[in-house]
Amino acid sequence: MKVVQFVDADGRRGTGIVRGDDVYEVSGVSGALDLLMRYPPNQHEQPAGIRLVGRVADLDRPAQPGQPGQPHLRIPLDPAEVWGAGVTYKKSAEFRDEDTTTSKGIYDLVYSAPRPELFFKGRAAHCVGPNEAATIRADSTFTAPEPELALVLANDGRLLGYTLCDDVSAWDIERENPLYLPQSKIFFGCVVLGPAIVTPDELGDPGALTLRCAIHRGGRTVFDESVGLDRIKRPFDELIGYLRLNNPIQDGTVLSTGTGIIVPPEQALQEGDEIEMTCLPIGTLRHTMRKLPRDWTPT
Repeated sequence: MKVVQFVDADGRRGTGIVRGDDVYEVSGVSGALDLLMRYPPNQHEQPAGIRLVGRVADLDRPAQPGQPGQPHLRIPLDPAEVWGAGVTYKKSAEFRDEDTTTSKGIYDLVYSAPRPELFFKGRAAHCVGPNEAATIRADSTFTAPEPELALVLANDGRLLGYTLCDDVSAWDIERENPLYLPQSKIFFGCVVLGPAIVTPDELGDPGALTLRCAIHRGGRTVFDESVGLDRIKRPFDELIGYLRLNNPIQDGTVLSTGTGIIVPPEQALQEGDEIEMTCLPIGTLRHTMRKLPRDWTPT
């Protein structure tokens, strides 16, 4: 099952399932999480779509504020919490230790240690969805995308589905001092989720998939790299187990599994950049970037 959340031509929010290239609304559910909980993976019963909302390609576009009749995809889940796993790819460990004079080698040690790195990333209030704008902290000069496969979990650790996550991170702040990790990771617009959630029975073996990330700037592609998800060292059950160790989670918690695509400092994100992350069968997650002013306040 492939699940999306959308806004229809009347401006009403809904939940749908994707069949082929089409999105069908599902009635009687309060959102994607409710749908996933009612129809768990490997259950033969499937929800019935009550009406055709539109083609995925037509919905996968930016919202037009104040303009009714512009249906679009929204964030596929309003997560209770988002957590991240770090240093799950060897390439990530090597990069993060580079030029870190105050604590040389700590990331490489985490890569080989029994305990994984897990960190809090935020709540629904920190997240944006497809075709929205992620952000660059006002005090960061080297913010980078971190394209990742993410797990959608029930409170008992059951895997409900997979989605894509851009774990947008201020790497200059983290590399200045590891104690600054929360400021590097948690700010408005630091998580992008989408475009859909795919249940494990439909996705198959994650290790057989490839994740690609591209940065487009001023009409040019300035970065384009791919990684096989078979390069993730840690089993997902291990990451979930440590996340839940003496730590209660809620239904709809998202756990992002780390990045193996490293953007160099010379391609630090800029205002107006467009990011594309693709991993089939989940789809392509597109979003833009904007710089937050120092006096930013939530609206």
